[in-house]
Amino acid sequence: MGCGAPKEAKRKIAIIGANEFQNPLILAAKARGLKTHVFAWESGDIGEENADFFHPISIVDKEEILDACREIGIDGVATIASDLANITVAYVADGLGLTANSLDCVERSTNKELMRRTFEAQGDPSPKSIAVRSVEDLEGVDLEFPVIVKPSDRSGSRGITKVRTGDQLPEAIKRALGESFGETALVEEFAEGDEYSVEYISWEGKHQFLALTEKFTTGAPVFIELGHLEPARVDERRERAIRDVVEHALDSLGVTYGASHSEVKVDADGNVKIIEIGSRMGGDCIGSHLVELSTGYDFVDAVIDVALGQEPPLMTDGERLRHCAAVRFVFGDEDMEALSALESQNPERIALRTPICLDGHEIVDSGSRYGFFVFSGDSLEEVEPYLPSHDVERLPA
Repeated sequence: MGCGAPKEAKRKIAIIGANEFQNPLILAAKARGLKTHVFAWESGDIGEENADFFHPISIVDKEEILDACREIGIDGVATIASDLANITVAYVADGLGLTANSLDCVERSTNKELMRRTFEAQGDPSPKSIAVRSVEDLEGVDLEFPVIVKPSDRSGSRGITKVRTGDQLPEAIKRALGESFGETALVEEFAEGDEYSVEYISWEGKHQFLALTEKFTTGAPVFIELGHLEPARVDERRERAIRDVVEHALDSLGVTYGASHSEVKVDADGNVKIIEIGSRMGGDCIGSHLVELSTGYDFVDAVIDVALGQEPPLMTDGERLRHCAAVRFVFGDEDMEALSALESQNPERIALRTPICLDGHEIVDSGSRYGFFVFSGDSLEEVEPYLPSHDVERLPA
């Protein structure tokens, strides 16, 4: 389901970030005839080559990017799959009077400490947490283990550790602080249950549900994603409960425009807890590939619509496809065996496959995985044999 006009040659869009996960946004904008101005630190990423105009400015240099966009005469600014780039998108859009979420909304949805405080104030269910800058900040605090320690302002599973005993806290906090831009970590209760993400597109505060995604991770201690499946294998009651919680929380954060990616856990009794919400498209090919493959809705094009100040199209139940799509990340031989089986048995189901080199480097977060492959089918039965298992201990505990 395409969005917007097919040709907009005189319009210019700024895209913040140039890596592989931003590339679908660059290509989609070019397909619409937009002139793409891509901003990122020069490092040989694919977006540098595919952009109409590449500007070697770090995505954190907000003022310099704003000045450049003002001089160029940018008509819209966007990013996908990056909290850090999302902060710059909001800053540039605010400075140019373009369509985007407010600066306050983006601050609340990129800083996990502010997010937790917002959820507490608005009655949104989420794990209790404590912000710390050192282990000494926990003196006198009665913790119920296990807990999760994470940076307050990072994504991509960076710096996350599940801690089972108090003697593990100093190292976990040190690791999280080392990844945090603001040198703050969160120590929060560990939420039990099945893990999902929820994809929405919003316009003027109205939130359109797109997809519920089932998540597969390495499990403790670092919870790096092994893969994702759309639609998630849940019944209608569980999906409705998740959607009700997420939509209220989007309002709490002030999400008004564009994509959002919410991560939740649901326990055995059906209780939903929000792990975090980003006011941007999910990474790991969820928004850029899985949504369209499973539903037919062009999520990337909708993000471009919003950036240009155009209302994205609605997706009615009659228009929604009922297909299945998944992405599986490569950690080792087991994943390569699944890929080999898929290539030999059903190669037509592979939508995307990155170069993969099992060179033995340590996988410490989502950015250090060896590669991935995206695949789809008309039914769950066509996709299920190639999925990873849940919470597989692939990494050292």
